[in-house]
Amino acid sequence: MTISSKRADVYEFRPINVGRIILWSLYALILAVVPLIFTSSLSQTLLSQMGVAIIVCLSYNMLLGQGGMLSFGHAVYSGMGAFLAIHTLNLVTGGLALPVSLIPLVGGFAGMAVALVLGWVTTKKAATPFAMITLGVGELVWAMALMFPEFFGGEGGVSGNRVVGGAVWGITYGPQIQLYYLIALYTFVSTGLMYAFTRTPLGRMLNAVRDNPERVEFVGYNTQVVRYIAFVIAAFFAGISGGLAALNFEIVTSEVVSGYRSGAYLLFTFLGGATFFFGPILGAVLMVLAFVLLSEFTKAWLLYLGLIFLFMVMYAPGGVASLIMMNLRLAMYGFLRRLWVSYLALLGAALVALLGAAAMVEMIYHLQLNAALGPELSFMGGTLYASGLTSWFGAAFVLTTGVGLFELCRRQFVQDWGEIQEAIEKEIKRREAL
Repeated sequence: MTISSKRADVYEFRPINVGRIILWSLYALILAVVPLIFTSSLSQTLLSQMGVAIIVCLSYNMLLGQGGMLSFGHAVYSGMGAFLAIHTLNLVTGGLALPVSLIPLVGGFAGMAVALVLGWVTTKKAATPFAMITLGVGELVWAMALMFPEFFGGEGGVSGNRVVGGAVWGITYGPQIQLYYLIALYTFVSTGLMYAFTRTPLGRMLNAVRDNPERVEFVGYNTQVVRYIAFVIAAFFAGISGGLAALNFEIVTSEVVSGYRSGAYLLFTFLGGATFFFGPILGAVLMVLAFVLLSEFTKAWLLYLGLIFLFMVMYAPGGVASLIMMNLRLAMYGFLRRLWVSYLALLGAALVALLGAAAMVEMIYHLQLNAALGPELSFMGGTLYASGLTSWFGAAFVLTTGVGLFELCRRQFVQDWGEIQEAIEKEIKRREAL
């Protein structure tokens, strides 16, 4: 090989990825513009919570999606970050010279410090033992939250005031819009750093540990060290999200380190799509909408979430992101239009089945929780009689009809899908031949 050829290898030209620049610019634009479109106080509060949720779900996906580590205790690190952040905020109120905008970093370093202590033991095992260890650690910390009220605040938690010190450039973080833009900045930077991690040799090695740990050990890498470093980095970003949540709510309770919170991170990261980087972002948005809006519509919202999770596991284990990417592939080859009718039929049948199931669920909840208010309840603009046979028969009929129609539409969809996949394979081979 000549010197010139060596130089050609060293100075190989790499074109700029325009598509990636456009996507990141669009992401930044959305974060900047969306509060100007949704200007109500409720909307800005929801958007702030979405920003916090995006960071913690992406950090959880560093474990689950990139490292194959199913954790039931990720809330420990976001929660400890929140507690250290709220205590630091109270110290700032007492005279500590620290800008409020840097308090989320205190939460990040707090989460990292806890992970440095607990992570080595946690990552000694993988797969199911790892999940059980994280579950045990999570329950341990949650129990400690009630045993040490001096730090955790007992049942009432620890409160603070984010409006401290003098205004800097007119920013006091009192108005929700000011805090939102602080959260948006942390969200964008954290998202970029976590994406950059996936492109590093460590990130690639973490994927290898997930897929084939035996081969990684064979080539000379310590799989526990790889998992441990990724675990600590994920805890750092989880702590940042906890610090931002402390500023947003100005109160932190023991619930932030509970297994319930860890389960929520797992559920919505999976629903969004753990196999794609942008999947947890979708999951975070769904999590806030479910916790804040869906819970206002019905007392049975947790049951609906469980049913949605069940059907996603059965029919779309890759989450919402996988559904989007599959349809983008169809659109790329020009076959998406052939499935529009099938999609509409599936959606219509699913809505009919959901209507019947929801009517039965609401009547059951009404009989169990609101029986003293009488048998009548309002549902979808109509009136149901929870103790009447007619309402139950009608709901069962609608449910049965919807399920039957959905099954017929599903069979036709599977047939159409198979034909389209064969056509795509033929098109790929034709293009390769050219």
